[in-house]
Amino acid sequence: MNNKRENFGSRLALILAMAGSAIGLGNIWRFPYLVGQNGGAAFIIVYLVSCFVLVLPIFMAESIIGRRTRLSTFGAMKKLAPGTPWKWLGLLTVITPLLILGYYSVVGGWSIDYLWKACTLRLTHDTAGLFPIFISSTWEPLFAFTLFIVATAVIILLGVKNGIEKFTKFCMPTLFVLIVAIVIFGLTLPGSSEGVRYLVKPDFSKIDAGVVAAAMGQAFFSMSLGMGTILTYASYAPENENIMASGIGTTFADLGFALLAGFAVMPAVFSAGIQPGEGPGLVFDTLPYIFSQMPSWIGAIVSIVFFLTILMAALTSSISVLEVGVAYLVEEKGIGRVKSTIIITLIGWVLGIFCSLSFGPLSGAKLFGLTIFDCMDKLCSDWLLPLGGLLFTLFVGWYMSKTDVRDEFTNHGTTNVGIFNVVYFLMRYLAPLGILVVFITNLVL
Repeated sequence: MNNKRENFGSRLALILAMAGSAIGLGNIWRFPYLVGQNGGAAFIIVYLVSCFVLVLPIFMAESIIGRRTRLSTFGAMKKLAPGTPWKWLGLLTVITPLLILGYYSVVGGWSIDYLWKACTLRLTHDTAGLFPIFISSTWEPLFAFTLFIVATAVIILLGVKNGIEKFTKFCMPTLFVLIVAIVIFGLTLPGSSEGVRYLVKPDFSKIDAGVVAAAMGQAFFSMSLGMGTILTYASYAPENENIMASGIGTTFADLGFALLAGFAVMPAVFSAGIQPGEGPGLVFDTLPYIFSQMPSWIGAIVSIVFFLTILMAALTSSISVLEVGVAYLVEEKGIGRVKSTIIITLIGWVLGIFCSLSFGPLSGAKLFGLTIFDCMDKLCSDWLLPLGGLLFTLFVGWYMSKTDVRDEFTNHGTTNVGIFNVVYFLMRYLAPLGILVVFITNLVL
């Protein structure tokens, strides 16, 4: 069965797919409001360091497992560690993306609804209270969420080359053009320089344990680590692919897009005199208000471009999340791709219904004092993703032989061994230590 697996057609296709998995709502929706809540430039500096000291080694660990086995997460762990408890890591990284698919698709649905509102000029009028009314209703967000998860499933049904590869090849360059256009426009707004200063002038007194943990957690979330998506995509990599080059390319693409998202949002926020720490509603509540204050034709164009960008970014990530479960059913259970996609989509859809309704009819249903949506987000972002990342680094750094890791990392000896020694050290020591810091901080705070 493994010989019949599809592969990406080139390094560019692989990097675009991996970057698409990384570049999503974590960059446009989550990153700007976390920057606002955690001190601006100080948070960004910790985030940048986390990406290279913590994220890149974990990215490499997942890539090494995926490319070496050319199997889905569960099958990969069974092949490399047969008869050991490591198979549960494979199962964990099937369950985690399934949970993420549920609540992530709800936010993806919001982007569809707001794109429709932008196209129908709804966002050129007074938007006060629009977002709370929308998410607390029953049918409108459910309909948008359903459209989003169905669109994700359609792309997956087309397969690796005709679905994932073609979609990301179109979306990623388009995303870049759209976000740059928004940045350029935002910088022309009166008072936008304050937003730029907030992003580039750090106040190091803002850095504490909470900021460090938030930056590390965001790095995990935005790079799709600890959930098996990178492992799965790496299993589709061409045989001669330099996975270090893919890792560095993906990391820079994710970092670049996150920073562009910050420069797309914060200048507009400061221009409107709004507090940057507005929280998760920053993109869907605060920015539409800003659009409504612009001349109607400008507000219409900017809002359409902005929410189209969010939708495309959301889809490039959601397809990678869905693909993990589909690959598991196809390879481990022998179920056809169409049926596997339908099964995983339906499970994600049911979970998403509860997450969507947790803002309205089920808002009174609390788990550990949190709504269903917030509980799912916290469980995955604060615990399951770091746990998956920790186990991947421990597996590659301590369970696999150094010879096998070097062989895969260096593409059978064709890349720089010195770079390998640095990354291997980070993978064995610093990355696990950094993840433990995230765990301890999440327990204490």
